[in-house]
Amino acid sequence: MKEKLERQKELVKLLSEAGRVYEQEDREIMSNFEYDKLYNELLMLEQETKTVLTGSPTIKVGYEVLSELPKMRHESPMLSLDKTKEVETLKDWLGNQKGLLSWKMDGLTIVLTYRDGKLYQAVTRGNGEIGEVVTNNAKVFKNLPHSIPYTGELVLRGEAVIRYSDFEKMNQEIPETEAKYKNPRNLCSGSVRQLNNEITAKRNVRYYAFTLVKAGSSEGFGNSREEQQAWLQSLGFETVESKEVTRETLEETVAWFAEQIPSMDVPSDGLVLTFDDIAYGISLGSTAKFPRDSIAFKWRDEIKDTTLKEIEWSASRTGLINPIAVFEPVELEGTTVSRASLHNISIMEGLKLGIGDTIRVYKANMIIPQVAENVTQSGNVTIPESCPVCGGKTSLKEENDVKVLVCTNEECLAKKIKSLTHFVSRDAMNIEGLSEATIEKFLGMGIIHEVADLFHLEGYKETITEMEGFGEKSYQKLIASVNKARNTTVARFLYSLGIPGIGLSTAKLICREYQNNFDNIKAAATERLTEISGVGDVIAAAFIDFMNKESNQKMIEDLLPELVFEVTESESAPSVLTGKTFVITGSLEHFENRNALKDYLEERGAKVTGSVTAKTDYLINNDNLSSSTKNKKAKELGIEIITEEMLLDMVKQGE
Repeated sequence: MKEKLERQKELVKLLSEAGRVYEQEDREIMSNFEYDKLYNELLMLEQETKTVLTGSPTIKVGYEVLSELPKMRHESPMLSLDKTKEVETLKDWLGNQKGLLSWKMDGLTIVLTYRDGKLYQAVTRGNGEIGEVVTNNAKVFKNLPHSIPYTGELVLRGEAVIRYSDFEKMNQEIPETEAKYKNPRNLCSGSVRQLNNEITAKRNVRYYAFTLVKAGSSEGFGNSREEQQAWLQSLGFETVESKEVTRETLEETVAWFAEQIPSMDVPSDGLVLTFDDIAYGISLGSTAKFPRDSIAFKWRDEIKDTTLKEIEWSASRTGLINPIAVFEPVELEGTTVSRASLHNISIMEGLKLGIGDTIRVYKANMIIPQVAENVTQSGNVTIPESCPVCGGKTSLKEENDVKVLVCTNEECLAKKIKSLTHFVSRDAMNIEGLSEATIEKFLGMGIIHEVADLFHLEGYKETITEMEGFGEKSYQKLIASVNKARNTTVARFLYSLGIPGIGLSTAKLICREYQNNFDNIKAAATERLTEISGVGDVIAAAFIDFMNKESNQKMIEDLLPELVFEVTESESAPSVLTGKTFVITGSLEHFENRNALKDYLEERGAKVTGSVTAKTDYLINNDNLSSSTKNKKAKELGIEIITEEMLLDMVKQGE
């Protein structure tokens, strides 16, 4: 009995900490699989000992919110849902009732209140009883109506999410030298809880309603959840996709949802089954932790046994060296997998991994390969004392109570992988065929020791052509792309160096200021840099620091002999657009897309920004009568709105 109670204490501590960091810090210290396994073990022990300890996650809903945002108590507690991974359990739960099966979205749950047809209040779930007030942020959600035709008090619950497509676009816009966002859920949580809703507005957060909490009893949805959803849609809300089910159709409908996962644009971690009969569901009441009108369905993970072949140590630009499990290939959810990230040393040690061990692997949410458990637990994996890339000394550190391995060498090439990837990217040197994965392989094989080595790949023809994914044809295309990249502009080269804050447009402005003379550019003084439009003290300081660093000076000296700088007529000659700030909106007629127009403007010394401010000189919009936000803002500020035709005439007259 004593041993069981001690184990309960241990489990409560582990699960409470995992829940706390997930809810409050938007990070994970254990996989969903491991959490569920430990949670079920705790439930079993509580039933056996008939003792539930204070703080047990089986009775506590959520965790205290730690934030500067205003807090508010919910009118009714927001309980979490009971869950199952068995379709048969869903059938038994539903019985002879009709149900509504919908996605369980993976974002941030928010309660909205409308009064007199206007959005009055938005509160996060928080700990289930007290949430954070995020009304200003909700007002900038991309698909949320500010006004609705219903004028009574309306309270509903839904999920704020960031779609995968929007998430990927945002990550693509982040320079390769910067840290990209980890996943849509974490980004959404941080976006919704911003103190400045201007940041929220840029994150493309969307809201999908899933439950109507309160409205007049005479509204047109009768006693049906399905009709209730249709009514909410009629008011302008987007609702979570759902399908009507009975016991007989449940299995095929679950299968239909499973088939949609590969093309699903909204993050989801399962399904929710709710009784369609609202009154019946309410009559069932709730337990201390779960409402009885709904149940969550978590995808049953397809788990397979395999053999661990090796631990691969992957060094990153941050200095972290992460363990990756490499195992005998297995088929999971229709694809072959042979690798799974172990994330950090704490997780690897917890699994007690050893080469040759029998391990069980699965795909979390049917997507991401993970190691579920280690059957044999030989624990013979040793942590490397030297970095696999540079050979420098490694060190174990504790970060947020998680043990990680780091490379202590500040000049480690692995820390420059992102910089190298940025250097070869399309807007920089534009060397096709050099993905981040390929650069990592080249580093590991000793093909690349410094950036200039990218222009001397011919000496490694045999090694490269024998690499997986490469052949004679791929090699020849790569060499041709490298040679083509030798002819570039000063602005592209400056941008490719990855100086903090120096985007392509800023690089063009700096190069124009110094007439594309790179010797003068690298010797630029702070005072002159800060006089350039768009270059402030912070960017100027970063520029000077970069150019003064000895290792960067050597990198540039080694690169310059490899390059031939081209200067276009538009770059060398002053333009009527020089120093002007433009904003682009609406559809285009003369240019292929906004990027093409942006390049045209920047080549002539102009700056292009995303929003209209008092510093904007012109708004380009072919529809002057448009009621867009940018048009309204420009008119309020007295900023001239011009068409493409007017812009081209302006340039022609100024030549």
